[in-house]
Amino acid sequence: MPAEMPHLHLLAKAPLAGQAKTRLSPLLGAEGAANAHAELVRHCVANACEALPAEKVTLWTALDHAHPLFIELRKQFGLTLIPQPDGDLGVRVRHALNSTPGPAMLMGSDCPSITSTLITTCAQQLASHDVVILPAEDGGYGFVGTRQDYPALFADIPWGTQSVLTTTQQRIKALGLHAAYPAIIWDVDRPEDWQRWKASENL
Repeated sequence: MPAEMPHLHLLAKAPLAGQAKTRLSPLLGAEGAANAHAELVRHCVANACEALPAEKVTLWTALDHAHPLFIELRKQFGLTLIPQPDGDLGVRVRHALNSTPGPAMLMGSDCPSITSTLITTCAQQLASHDVVILPAEDGGYGFVGTRQDYPALFADIPWGTQSVLTTTQQRIKALGLHAAYPAIIWDVDRPEDWQRWKASENL
């Protein structure tokens, strides 16, 4: 790990039926989709806390900040819980990254393909790059690390579209930043993604 160990932030909704992972509902039902979301959050938090000490991991909560899942994870791993602020995804990502001193990283809670080893690799890459990003197969990204505040990376980005990554890369180029892209990852949004993850667990 680099001498200046970065802080890792995760964003997660409470697993409320009808409000979490709703695109999985056709396969799993509303309650099943919420349970799937909870499973994903547990998995991603475990990977984060395997890669970094718990005091270097913050879970930013949404919908129900006192949900039993969040309390369980705090007790199990000793990480910090903080409510997500209002605003679009860019506002929330930038706020989290700048809430701790020094270099910082952020990942979603629905990317089981981001292993603890990959988190460690990103932390190492951040020691020699301004920005580290794990592009996602769907045109977005599931992980971002920065050494300082770059507001343009998160303002007026078409979140939720296939052009998130290309727009962000254009901003990186315009700012003259040195970026690393250690791996391409995938997240769990659709029924086929869930089935892909369940199949990979059995390999």
